[in-house]
Amino acid sequence: MRNRRISKRNLAIASTGVAALVAGTLSLGTANASTTQSADTLSAKSASKLADKITSDVKGDAGAYYDAKTKKLVVNVVDKDAADKVTSMGAEAKMVKHTLAQLNTVKDSLTKNDVVGTARAVDVKTNKVVVTADSTVKGKKLANLKKQVKAQDGKVVLKQTEGKFTTKIAGGDAIWGDGGRCSLGFNVTLDGKPAFLTAGHCTTAISSWSDSDGGEPIAESGDGEFPGSDWGIATYTGDTDHPSEVNLYDGGTQEISGAGEATVGQTVTRSGSTTQVHDGEVLALDASVSYPEGTVDGLIHTDVCAEPGDSGGSLFADDQALGMTSGGSGDCSGGGETYFMPVGPALDASGATLP
Repeated sequence: MRNRRISKRNLAIASTGVAALVAGTLSLGTANASTTQSADTLSAKSASKLADKITSDVKGDAGAYYDAKTKKLVVNVVDKDAADKVTSMGAEAKMVKHTLAQLNTVKDSLTKNDVVGTARAVDVKTNKVVVTADSTVKGKKLANLKKQVKAQDGKVVLKQTEGKFTTKIAGGDAIWGDGGRCSLGFNVTLDGKPAFLTAGHCTTAISSWSDSDGGEPIAESGDGEFPGSDWGIATYTGDTDHPSEVNLYDGGTQEISGAGEATVGQTVTRSGSTTQVHDGEVLALDASVSYPEGTVDGLIHTDVCAEPGDSGGSLFADDQALGMTSGGSGDCSGGGETYFMPVGPALDASGATLP
């Protein structure tokens, strides 16, 4: 087999076996701020590191987010002692009503009674759990969902979206399998061999991958998980170049040097084989989405759009890999929202490393 370069400009995955971002298939009060000194100006990457340090030290953690306009880290707190500690560490303290643990308990209770076509996430900016229902949730299902939300005594808000929550089968480059197309997430190394990460709903549906429709196989699917989680790995079988970069679809690429953790409020970029490159903002972390195939937990919620065929594609910020496209609602013409599998847990579960 001839040597072929499979950068993020040549790979994307799709499958008709799941109803997600599959090519050709589309199935699915905060209180006033309290500060005692000016917060430091930070980059999103620095803010993420500071957030980890502060929230591990402060009792009654209520979450944190990055304010891209002011370039400051905002940390929610529930008492004055915590506020003083937060500001002394260089962040802005914001007094709120509920701790993150309290809101996560509410989210988890709603997930146990999950309804297909809904998503649940903690919105740290509003200090509430946001339940989003797609267009398939109506009639008795919608009425019951509204009762569940009302029973949470103001901790939950309900939003509705015109689209349907689906997985999006079809580092950005297109990868083809029997019956579908997806997008490559990130090139990695597994047991000393070159491989790539993508969405689990891609690798659990398709066993062999090519860089063209009907082309020679270049990789075989290995471990993965979907639903529950949404990650999958495939090992290259031929002499294929596998640079650690993402296709920007403008003739250039973005080098990927490591794995990062998304931060609420952070500006992020997605690359996928159907709609190419789009930017947006991280809205929430640890979100749960109930697809027709089952519920996936621990996702990154964004306002970045995606369409069938973008599944598995790269979510990144500068040179940091953040996640792979799982699914969402809407499209890139009228707007939408997309959920991503974090790259860190996928690397841990698969045993792979970024080159």
